[in-house]
Amino acid sequence: MASSSSAAAFTALERAVVDHVFTLQPGFAVGLGLHQYDGRMPDLSRDGTTRWAERADALLTQLAAVEDAALPDGRRVDRFLLRLLLESPLFDLRESLQLDRNPMWYMGGVSLTPYLIREYAPASERVRAIVQILEGLPKVLDDGRRRLVGPMPKPFVQLAISMGSGLPTHLDEVEAFATQAGLGASVRTARAPAQAAIGQFLTWLKEEELPRSVPDFALGAQRYQRLLFVREGLETPFEAIKKAGSADLARNQARLAAISAEEGVPPAELLRRLGQDHPSAAEVIPTASRFVAEAREFVQSKGLVTIPDPVMVRVEETPLWGRALSTASMDSPGPFDPTPEGVYYVTPVDSTWSPVQQEEWLRSLNRTLLRNITVHEVFPGHYLQFLHLRAARGSLARRVYRSSSFIEGWAHYAEQLTIESGLGAPRHDAEVGQIHDALLRNCRLLSSIGLHTEGWSVERSTRLFMEEAHFDRLPAEREAIRGTFDPEYFCYTLGKLAILSARSKLLASAYGGSLRRFHDTLLGLGCPPVGLLESLLQAGPAS
Repeated sequence: MASSSSAAAFTALERAVVDHVFTLQPGFAVGLGLHQYDGRMPDLSRDGTTRWAERADALLTQLAAVEDAALPDGRRVDRFLLRLLLESPLFDLRESLQLDRNPMWYMGGVSLTPYLIREYAPASERVRAIVQILEGLPKVLDDGRRRLVGPMPKPFVQLAISMGSGLPTHLDEVEAFATQAGLGASVRTARAPAQAAIGQFLTWLKEEELPRSVPDFALGAQRYQRLLFVREGLETPFEAIKKAGSADLARNQARLAAISAEEGVPPAELLRRLGQDHPSAAEVIPTASRFVAEAREFVQSKGLVTIPDPVMVRVEETPLWGRALSTASMDSPGPFDPTPEGVYYVTPVDSTWSPVQQEEWLRSLNRTLLRNITVHEVFPGHYLQFLHLRAARGSLARRVYRSSSFIEGWAHYAEQLTIESGLGAPRHDAEVGQIHDALLRNCRLLSSIGLHTEGWSVERSTRLFMEEAHFDRLPAEREAIRGTFDPEYFCYTLGKLAILSARSKLLASAYGGSLRRFHDTLLGLGCPPVGLLESLLQAGPAS
């Protein structure tokens, strides 16, 4: 049995690990709602990250020295989570060498969105944090130029240039926000050198690094397997994960073929018909708002999962600077945020587009797919998931740890769950839309493994999305390019399959066949790595 002194010592170690992680990733802390980290910028110089890594090594040694007998069972899980919290950034620093080969890691630190959209503090405090970040940005970009060792992977350089080119629009919004609060002058003063540093960084990338960039982006089999462990606690060979993903792809294709045969039209026609039923440009946001209310009512009427009170979610247009990279997204409240307010962003039609472009966008936001997106982003997807995370009173480690495969896996699973529960029945439209998105996620998993372990080219990955997910070439190529720098886009299918596997094994034996009890217990776990999912669920719901 653990003594009170050993429990206190472990709690202190837990705090030390979390604090250390946040010194390297202060934006992570801000996203969780820990606003004492507002405005902080990490030291990304080589000396700075070397010091960080050495301290991380020392903390890992301390974690390893804690004996099992000194910890209750639940805290043994927490020790593993703390280990991954440290090993994950160490992997990025030492093995995948992100700060030495990927300029996007420096561009990504410029997002000031958290300070604009959530009224967690007076505008003056949020503007003060914005100014701190802008003042620290020139050093971060200078550290990047000193560290990045060319030739760099071409997709990384191209995407960094694209990200940086959109930053002036973002900074315009930031300055407008500050001006409304009567603080525009302070942002303008800090913005000038920051924007100059961004311009110099982009010029360097365009003129010096892009011409000599190379197509070498792959992690390789050994590092890919290591990635699965440090992110998801998985030791399953990636070949087995590929096999499971291929089987899910085949299952989804077979179901689409069966619907196609029943309807008497080819799959491509099923998808084309969905696009014909779309809202007008003026109706996009109101339609999304109606779908939020309908999805919430559906979850409640079917008893799928508890919806904790209070619910505070609003639908807004995606900010201008974010529209190039997002169709829709959910800004969920962190577990430490003072309010449970979430913002569901949907990208509207751009009034500067041609009539043909506007129609194409609206077809992509047809009612069926917009409803499926709403399920994924709001109910019972991301927003509901984070309401449960806020309601849980778990340890610090469990409230901080965030598995991408758990988060995206739940939201993707939610799409399938609602179809299984009768959403849209007896018509097949809703199911066709869900399958369309499932095929995309299947191809992401297979593309990730192919690109990083099997020598796939971007062109081969592009063909996968075109042939298996029914994508046109342009969006298929964008998906393929994403896989070069984001191998973790396997997370949707990987997480969904982990949840389905646990459900098939445990729903009857541990949860009496109750989906609500299973889902409430699942979401009460926090966002654990999917490698732990089944073991954490085996005990059944808490009494």
